[in-house]
Amino acid sequence: MKNFQKYEKQYRLPPEVCMDWATKEDVEKAPVWCSVDLRDGNQALVEPMSLDTKIEFFKLLVEIGFKEIEVGFPAASETEYEFLRALIDRDLIPDDVTIQVLTQAREHIIKKTFDAIKGAKNVIVHVYNSTSVSQREQVFKKDKEAIKQIAVDGATLLKKLTEEAGANYRFEYSPESFTGTEPEYSLEVCNAVLDVWQPTADRKAVINLPVTVEHSMAHVYAQQVEYMHKHLHYRENVVISLHPHNDRGCGVADTEFGLLAGADRVEGTLFGNGERTGNVDIVTVAMNMFSHGVDPQLNLENMPYIASLYKTYTTMPVPPRQPYAGELVFAAFSGSHQDAIAKGMEYRKSNDPEHWTVPYLPIDPKDVGREYESDVIRINSQSGKGGVGYVLEQAYGIKMPRQMKEVMGYAAKDVSDKLHKELKPKEVYEIFMEKFVENRSVFDVRETHYKQVNGGIETMVSVAIDGNVACVNASGNGRLDSVSNALKKYFGVSYLLKGYEQHALSQGSSSKAISYVGVEKDGVTYWGAGVHEDIIVSSIKALVSALNNMFERIKA
Repeated sequence: MKNFQKYEKQYRLPPEVCMDWATKEDVEKAPVWCSVDLRDGNQALVEPMSLDTKIEFFKLLVEIGFKEIEVGFPAASETEYEFLRALIDRDLIPDDVTIQVLTQAREHIIKKTFDAIKGAKNVIVHVYNSTSVSQREQVFKKDKEAIKQIAVDGATLLKKLTEEAGANYRFEYSPESFTGTEPEYSLEVCNAVLDVWQPTADRKAVINLPVTVEHSMAHVYAQQVEYMHKHLHYRENVVISLHPHNDRGCGVADTEFGLLAGADRVEGTLFGNGERTGNVDIVTVAMNMFSHGVDPQLNLENMPYIASLYKTYTTMPVPPRQPYAGELVFAAFSGSHQDAIAKGMEYRKSNDPEHWTVPYLPIDPKDVGREYESDVIRINSQSGKGGVGYVLEQAYGIKMPRQMKEVMGYAAKDVSDKLHKELKPKEVYEIFMEKFVENRSVFDVRETHYKQVNGGIETMVSVAIDGNVACVNASGNGRLDSVSNALKKYFGVSYLLKGYEQHALSQGSSSKAISYVGVEKDGVTYWGAGVHEDIIVSSIKALVSALNNMFERIKA
């Protein structure tokens, strides 16, 4: 690819090795979550949300369980200001929820921000200025001391205005473009800010380390975070926060590695909405924890509901392959996957294991409000007998014999292939009924009459072909065998009764039975099924369907 020479690494490693995070196996507890959907998410929309929509989105975030929510940049526009005032004046902020407001480290913007938050109970004032090499050289044209002074002046004004207001606001500082800044300089600036604020145990400060632009692999960010974790002043009274973006597609990895490296808090958005390639997807990070047995402290139990409201409020899609939330993330079309999932589910029924270990499903779809029948096993031309059998059993209680599942699987695949479409459970059921239950393409049996005789059953069978009815007698060692012998006699054919199974479709006095019958001729087994309140009648119907399938094949 051309022009690769124009690019070089823009990140800086810490001046010391910071690899303690690499010895940790997993994130062991949920961080403090801060949603920035109403700031980063909203500013990334082609059409930003209206006031009413932002209020509804805020309510959704509270319902999910966010205790810290960045509500916007109130000094940036009148709409942002009015939204914040609406939340405060209408008393829409629960007592256990802290709102966060963003401001640049500039005096007039900070003062307008403080006007906007009057009357709010719990507030984090988030001040930032950019510190990276490229921003210092190209945008601000200032040296390190001048950039640090901007941060210190902003921190000082926050403290002064808070004291004047008699409030107990908490403070947050971000060295914006942290990942493009020398770690030792980021540390110098952040410690200068902390020396102004002097955080305490009951009024901790937040130091936010944003991946404003992803410049590196996730392990580099982890080292940068660990360096800050080890050397920040007042560390026991500082909350280290992460704010990853996703330019290299590593936002989730940055977050997880950053938490291993000592971070306490995560700022992100639902489903990763945000500028350019987006912010870190909090849903994915939280569900990754959940899948390892860690309570994420967010309520994501009705993922379709959350995704639906998100799409309504933002007009942004949730991609079908979005982890945990996409329409197709639990769907298995592959025959081998379907078979493994079906067997895994059956294993759970039989063994009731403590932990979830079903193949191909990292979590139980029901834990996020999804249904096995419509969301997990999906039938198309790539599907196999296991998937088709699973759909019929889960949705309709049909438990076919193993060999019959294979035949039914081919029947469903054939239809899907010809129609070039996925088959819904109802369509799979209709194929089963048409081919294996209701097939009377050659003949039907109208009546059967039985008589007990020495050594077995004698039967009179009335056979209907093209409106003509004929009767034939035969005997056998049981009713099904005697009817089978009558049909052999009438049609002058020979075959073996190869399989016979039955079970109840439902419970109660009006329950129906379903029977499955296989007949073998010339090494090929043909299957049929029958449904009736009487198990004998259902078995005869199954035999008739199987023979019709056999005769169709012979004629062909």
